[in-house]
Amino acid sequence: NIKGEIFMSYSRLVDYIKLSSHCTKMTNKVNRNITIHLMAGNLTVERCGEVFSGNRKASSNYGIDTDARVGLYVDEDDRAYTSSSSANDSQAITIEVANDIIGGDWHVSDKALNKLIELCVDICERNNIDKLVFTGDSRGNLTMHKYFAATACPGPYLESKFPYIA
Repeated sequence: NIKGEIFMSYSRLVDYIKLSSHCTKMTNKVNRNITIHLMAGNLTVERCGEVFSGNRKASSNYGIDTDARVGLYVDEDDRAYTSSSSANDSQAITIEVANDIIGGDWHVSDKALNKLIELCVDICERNNIDKLVFTGDSRGNLTMHKYFAATACPGPYLESKFPYIA
């Protein structure tokens, strides 16, 4: 290590970086889970980064927009403020996915879904996660926001895709 050099841990798939201060710097974080969320809007990765840099004390590690561009907002080695559970966020990499249809089943584009799967594979490979296990509750390592808070996130469409994602 060169004194003062910053090493970051993040995916090679990242197209845009805007680091949020809404996170907890951690030492020795072990990433065991991936928690998926919906943006509840059709935000670009730039706009999502602006939201996470604003006054709202929220963030995620990654965001994926409808065009399948990937944004980085919190380094994988740090805890993002995403799932309303510090215990989960302290061992999870969290991903927000843009919706191409607002309301209803909160659909996401095929491009975004495919990029989400590609990002999950990359995260697993780099973090020595042998496989994603979806159990339908918080016992698996592929989890949903609604397991940790009173919310419908990630919405019916993404929820229906969790076995496919795993």
